[in-house]
Amino acid sequence: MVIPCPTLNKWPPPCLVLPRSSPLPPLSPPPRRTRSFFCCVSRRSTLARIQSSGVIACLRATSADLAMEAARAALIGGISVVLQQLVHDYPTTVLGVGTVLSVKDAKKAVGAGAKFLMSPAMVKDVMDGFQSGEVLYIPGAMTPTEILSAHDAGAKMVKVYPVSALGGVKYISAIKKPFPHISMVASQGITVDSIGEYIAKGASSVVLSDAIFNKEAMGEKNFEAIHKLASFAAMQGKEAVEGVALFVVADIAELRVKMELGKFIDY
Repeated sequence: MVIPCPTLNKWPPPCLVLPRSSPLPPLSPPPRRTRSFFCCVSRRSTLARIQSSGVIACLRATSADLAMEAARAALIGGISVVLQQLVHDYPTTVLGVGTVLSVKDAKKAVGAGAKFLMSPAMVKDVMDGFQSGEVLYIPGAMTPTEILSAHDAGAKMVKVYPVSALGGVKYISAIKKPFPHISMVASQGITVDSIGEYIAKGASSVVLSDAIFNKEAMGEKNFEAIHKLASFAAMQGKEAVEGVALFVVADIAELRVKMELGKFIDY
């Protein structure tokens, strides 16, 4: 079930109450990063975490301190996958780095502990260098040809970008029809209230930037506001993913009934 919420183009949005007085609950100290932990984190588990959460939070900040506080607010709000320029020291969270445009960028990100890399386009050298390792690389693609090429090159998940400029939910719905086997992340211009639509139409996950890390809230260091937005986005993503899973189960059950009754028609 998707909870209706107006597009978040005003601050504060009418569907959310953003108190400033109550402090955020404390976040447990980060576990010590160890080599053995990263050895056991596979591309498969990272992909599963992204697909099960339904939301990737994309954080851009002007300072490390601001990034840390904003990321902390999002984590407390329930976001389990954070995409940011500064990968901080919380190894139990799936952290990645975006706008990776070269192997040099990729190596720096992986050295800092990134579990996945994301680009606005497919960077062949990064794809060739990391597709056989344990770090998940998610290349960007726009057209059907680009999406299929990225998949054929080894991408386990493809970022459809810039999705809003291409038609948003309608584009995802159309592009998934010929490529139902390709896992896609919708990115660019997505609001919290449209998460359910994107996932229902075939997106495995969505990237949210300003929809969680609101520019005004970031400027005012209003981390309680970010916490509220992250909490709402996490709930939307979870319900959308669960709703799709229930739909698939129901669809399979209906198919079996039709076959048993001899009414199955192969179109």
